Amino acid sequence: MTNLIEDLRWRGLVQQMTDDRLLPALLATERVTGYIGFDPTADSLHVGHLQQILLLRRLQDAGHRPVALVGGGTGMIGDPGGRSEERNLLDDTALAANRQGIRRQLERYMDFGPAGAVLEDNATWLGTVGLLDFLRDVGKLFTVNEMVRKDSVRSRLETRDQGLSFTEFSYMLLQAWDYLQLFDRHGCRLQLGGSDQWGNITEGVDLVRKRRAAQVFGLTSPLVLKADGTKFGKSETGTVWLDSARTSPYAFFQFWLRTGDSEVGSYLRRMTLLPHEEIADLEELAAARPERREAQRVLAREVTALTHGPTEADRVEHAAAVLYSEDIAGLDEATLEAVLSEAPTATLTASELDGGLSVADALVLSGLARSSSEARRTFPGVSINNRAVADNRLLDTADALHGRFVVLRRGKRAQAVLVVAR
Repeated sequence: MTNLIEDLRWRGLVQQMTDDRLLPALLATERVTGYIGFDPTADSLHVGHLQQILLLRRLQDAGHRPVALVGGGTGMIGDPGGRSEERNLLDDTALAANRQGIRRQLERYMDFGPAGAVLEDNATWLGTVGLLDFLRDVGKLFTVNEMVRKDSVRSRLETRDQGLSFTEFSYMLLQAWDYLQLFDRHGCRLQLGGSDQWGNITEGVDLVRKRRAAQVFGLTSPLVLKADGTKFGKSETGTVWLDSARTSPYAFFQFWLRTGDSEVGSYLRRMTLLPHEEIADLEELAAARPERREAQRVLAREVTALTHGPTEADRVEHAAAVLYSEDIAGLDEATLEAVLSEAPTATLTASELDGGLSVADALVLSGLARSSSEARRTFPGVSINNRAVADNRLLDTADALHGRFVVLRRGKRAQAVLVVAR
């Protein structure tokens, strides 16, 4: 066993423990089964979940057994914690699709072999327990007075406009039931989660103690926030997903590459599996030579490799490196489209491209010049697909990479793309 608690503390991943004396000793001497739950509100997890996913991975790497719990049952209700309004309830078809998507993603990060990690779905037991049985076995053991003192409940009760439905109020009891079920089925003795889950976790610890006279534990980690205090996991264009169909590997890589200097050390500790010494060296380099952005490059490469595989990480890192070189023509179509996704675009047909469109006309069409005369004055500082053009020649479909993209550049950085409609 490695010293898991010591590692988690160094990485800034410990905020609260139900017993800060017994839990570290237990993790240092015995193989412990621990779990984290993921509600299937979408068919993909996003980078906001990554810290929790890697907590399970760290648990396994330290010699313990992780349980990833997909909340097929609780996902039908939704956790009120951290939300100002109630979630929309999903139907059975949407929930089933979301559960499958999340299962596939979790399998990338952990070993689910015969003695490895476990995937569970709480719909297995929540979908079969009767209301009266649940009220007798669980509800009777908790007081409303205790439940309303939980932060996740109190904050919603104090919001006059929205309030809290009984459906969401019952969530913490359902999560406590999860802990009891996993204790019975897998001997689970640890639940991990973000700091906003503390109230739910302690209810589960109490339920196992009351129903089984056993001591189990809870551990939370600080929520991941950006330097300005806003929610982690959002880019300028929206949520950054772990599914490559929702967020391309290139866009995923770029999200991490844009990490600010004040955040990169924390993200290296919390979002990668790199050893302490290597992270410390990168933090020192980032402080001494921030303009090199080496820490950001390592962060982007490591997290992309964890999520999409080393081959894909190498491919998108190469794509980022050749964005301003002639090698851009060698990128495959999907990667090229991702690389160019943030550039201004103009759409035209193949016949328009072959119909006497000059480079100067293309600069005007793309917005890189206001008029033909201004465009002509920019020569020779114009390039097509990162190859310099000396004069105002005509374009044709041979200039379109993969038959679709003509990359225009004026000067060193001003870039736009002509997209040939299919």
